[in-house]
Amino acid sequence: MLNFHPKLAGLMTALSDPTRLAIVEKLSLTPLSVSEIAAPFDMSLAAIVQHIQVLEKAGAVRTFKQGRTRRCIIDTAGMAVLKNWLTDRERFWQGQFDNLEAILDAEAPKSIEERDT
Repeated sequence: MLNFHPKLAGLMTALSDPTRLAIVEKLSLTPLSVSEIAAPFDMSLAAIVQHIQVLEKAGAVRTFKQGRTRRCIIDTAGMAVLKNWLTDRERFWQGQFDNLEAILDAEAPKSIEERDT
C-alpha cells in the first residue's frame, strides 16, 4: 500500500503554478530577498508575496527577516517530502521494469548456440 505524506498534495499544487515553480528554481540557486525574486516578473510585489506565501504554506520555502529585508530560502525538509515520494515511485517502477525484463528473457527464443548446448 502506498503511503502519502499529508503535505504532498499541497506541495504539488503549489509547484504546479509556473510563477511559483520559477521562484523555487531561482531559490534553488541562492537565497533571495522578496524584491530580488520579484524583479524579473511582470507583476506587482504584492502578487509575488502571495505566491511566496503559498509556497511557504506548502512547505517549499521559508522566509525570515534579515534587518529590514524579508529573505526567502528553499525549505529542504519540506521539499524532501516530494523527493521521497518521487524516489518511492522510481523504486516501484524500476521493480516493475525488472520483472518485465525477467519475463521477456524467459519467453525469448533461445539462440542457436544456446539450443545446441
